[in-house]
Amino acid sequence: MQFDEVELADLSSVASKILSYVDPHRVLMFHGEMGVGKTTLILKIIEQLGAQESGSSPTFSLVNEYSSAKNEPIYHFDFYRIDSEEEIYDIGYEEYFFSGHFCLVEWPEKMGSLYPKDAVEIKIEHQGKKRRIKVNLPS
Repeated sequence: MQFDEVELADLSSVASKILSYVDPHRVLMFHGEMGVGKTTLILKIIEQLGAQESGSSPTFSLVNEYSSAKNEPIYHFDFYRIDSEEEIYDIGYEEYFFSGHFCLVEWPEKMGSLYPKDAVEIKIEHQGKKRRIKVNLPS
């Protein structure tokens, strides 16, 4: 699935379409350079899942937890500041990633060998002031 020439104002609609496309997958990896809109898209997905809390990037805490409309946890990770796989182990990543709940991950390339093989890949690229978003399901 691919979205071309996406404006930030379109992200709610894109988030809804992504959620219907990736079902039943729950681990989503967001790739893209700094400032491309990874956090903004993740927060729109969290909003689409019915979270009442306003979101923010978990840059310093590594993970933020939200509650969906179904009262299920949604986990938002930001691994930008991660320097080793050991740090990911220390936060108890297995409990999150194998929980069956949504795990939305920024900077997943920092996971090294812990990177889940069954994750959905979401790549966001700049196209001038707009974005291109590609969604690939696991094979």
